[in-house]
Amino acid sequence: MGLTEFLIQLLNGLQYGLLLFMLAAGLTLIFGIMGVVNLAHGNFYMLGAYLAWWLVQSLGNLLWAIVVGAPLALALGWLLEWALLRHFYRRDHLDQVLLTFGLIYLFEELRSILWGDDVHAVAVPPVLQGSVALTDTLSYPVYRLFVMGLCVLLALALYLLITRTKLGMMIRAGAFDATMAEALGIPMRRLHGTVFALGVALAVLAGMVAAPLASVYPNMGAPVLIMCFVVVVIGGIGSVRGAFVAALLVGLVDTFGKVLLPQLASVLVYMLMAAVLLWRPEGLLRQ
Repeated sequence: MGLTEFLIQLLNGLQYGLLLFMLAAGLTLIFGIMGVVNLAHGNFYMLGAYLAWWLVQSLGNLLWAIVVGAPLALALGWLLEWALLRHFYRRDHLDQVLLTFGLIYLFEELRSILWGDDVHAVAVPPVLQGSVALTDTLSYPVYRLFVMGLCVLLALALYLLITRTKLGMMIRAGAFDATMAEALGIPMRRLHGTVFALGVALAVLAGMVAAPLASVYPNMGAPVLIMCFVVVVIGGIGSVRGAFVAALLVGLVDTFGKVLLPQLASVLVYMLMAAVLLWRPEGLLRQ
């Protein structure tokens, strides 16, 4: 592998890892704060991709689609938490798994009814088309750099939200001891709705920005969900910082594995997870 190809694969791995972080951050927040095992998280990613394709047909530009789609994702997350999930917090994890597993089929059927079963492509916004010359021999698509920048900004915003705001203080208190936090006056039901809406919005947004990078197709959330759980386990359940580090590791291992060791590419990420769990069973960083 030459230096130019190495730099391109490095950027691809970072971009994939940052996109995984957007998904895994929502998943680890939902489990860490609410204690809910959300198997439908990958379907929110799929929903974001289809929503991007549908809104681009009407609005003509992916950037406007994101502006419209983000509030819709927040509203969907709040509605699902209010209508379904709040009744399962004190129930067994198996009940939560069955509920969210049922949501997978529900979303797949709704997707088929609303948008059909065809494969679609989403155009890159005109302002983000083209490539940037990084060196004399290396150029990189502007849109991929935009995705990386957006993911970094969202990661920074999430960090500031959790560590520097009153809402973040309540989220940390609820993650540490929900019963004591509620006894001290923190409205846990409202907090749960906010956290779930935020997690859904992150997954939907990840699907929207990823739509131009890959085809939009049925059941596209299943493989992404598996990778999200890998990231959460490696990083440490409930740890957003751990999810960030783990997502970058998974992105780099998966990207370079497909280039250098294509025969083992499908298992390298799981080998990484096994190695981390043998070394630190609680994950890289604790909640």
